[in-house]
Amino acid sequence: MSDVVAVVPAPLVVEPSSRPPFVITPSTVVVVDAADDLVPVAVLTADMLGRASGRAVEVSHADLGTPGVVHLRLVDDLPPGDEAYRVVAGDGRVRLEARTADGLVHAVVTLRQLLRPLPGGGVQVAAVRVEDAPRYAWRGLSVDVARHFVSVPDLKVVIGLMGHYKLNVLHLHLTDDQAWRLDLPSRPELVRRASARAVGGDPGGHYSRADWDEILAYAHARAVRVVPELDVPGHVNAAQHAYGELNPDGEPADEYLGIEVGFSRLHDDLPATHAFLADVFGDLAEMTPGDHLHIGGDEVLAMGRDEYERLVRSAAAAVTAHGKRVVAWQEVASVPDLPPGTVVQYWDTRVDPAPFVRAAHAGARILLSPGSRVYLDMKYGPDFPLGLEWAGHVELRDAYEWEPATLVDGLPPEAVAGVEAAVWTETLRTLDDLTTMLLPRLAAVAEVAWSDPARRDFDDFTERLAAHGELWDRLGLAWHRSPQGRWAAPVAPDPAV
Repeated sequence: MSDVVAVVPAPLVVEPSSRPPFVITPSTVVVVDAADDLVPVAVLTADMLGRASGRAVEVSHADLGTPGVVHLRLVDDLPPGDEAYRVVAGDGRVRLEARTADGLVHAVVTLRQLLRPLPGGGVQVAAVRVEDAPRYAWRGLSVDVARHFVSVPDLKVVIGLMGHYKLNVLHLHLTDDQAWRLDLPSRPELVRRASARAVGGDPGGHYSRADWDEILAYAHARAVRVVPELDVPGHVNAAQHAYGELNPDGEPADEYLGIEVGFSRLHDDLPATHAFLADVFGDLAEMTPGDHLHIGGDEVLAMGRDEYERLVRSAAAAVTAHGKRVVAWQEVASVPDLPPGTVVQYWDTRVDPAPFVRAAHAGARILLSPGSRVYLDMKYGPDFPLGLEWAGHVELRDAYEWEPATLVDGLPPEAVAGVEAAVWTETLRTLDDLTTMLLPRLAAVAEVAWSDPARRDFDDFTERLAAHGELWDRLGLAWHRSPQGRWAAPVAPDPAV
């Protein structure tokens, strides 16, 4: 297959042409209408082209019809969907077209993947037309920053990878038994008392309000929205360590830095519990744009069913009171009277599918995160030094060869909200650890979430993915050279990329 179509995820339409290519030269310019709200995308495009070519690329508001122009514009004649886009390269020019700014970011990403070095130096894009739109509107990655903290610079690397593979939801698991990672104005003791350390006594950390705003802005520029999670009514030892009134005896819980689950819980009969839920979800709603907040709801093993349902409904009410929609792990599927449009995140394929089917018929959307396919903290194989293996081993083919529409028996395909990978950090301490587990499997999950099933083929995917391994090398990223891939020889990192 020609390098010109080495795009991941696989687009709907790719039509190579025999016309002359587009070559980045000293006169290359990115053109955008000054009246559009697209200047940030144009700046992102110019920066990408400059890094790839080693040449400064300017942004202009005038297209003189000359070669060397990359022209961004909004159009309507595209495949259905707000994120649809088109890339047309050839005759020394490139057109990037979309319905929305997010669609244009996807067009920029595809252009980046089409860039190829010239033998004598320089960078070009062969003549091609790409038209594309995603299968699912929710294409996510859940990152656990509670067990081990992920700093803002490291999280930006992850967001950059998400954007490169057209994933558009960053779900941050901000709280757990070990730590609370986001400073909330109504409850300052959460980060003062319960954020300094991580699993095993490793150093911790938290996000300040300024950090949070920086994360949101960086993600937004890359067409990624942030869905934060405060996990209740279980996984709450860190909150109970900071605020003793959340415990029946009124005393702070001991700090916990292990990896067991299911032992901590809120208490419905404590007035402090409901005030706490209203405060923290109210703060989170005020601090976070977008439609969704995640309330957790998983692995509450020390609580009766009735109390669990009351507390889930209380947390959900705290979210909907601020005009947000609820996201929660699969355990909430059987809770009666969930708010309309609740997103139920399915993760454990070993359970009875009936509650998810019933929830879907009652109006819930089902977000697919099967641990045996997309939990990217699972070991690649039994001897891999990182990760866990409670859901088995997940190699590149495992992450790729599954079909969302038929994963849950009896679930109407239209009830599937999308696909979300997850990476839990019990054993992951560094950015190298994180990217080793994400790459190459994150690209596989992204193609499952984005591409038409008729366009998906594992052999074709691994052929297209080969060039991406070279990019990861040039970026200096740690990654797993899966024996199921087709990788070129390693290349040296390039600080200019």
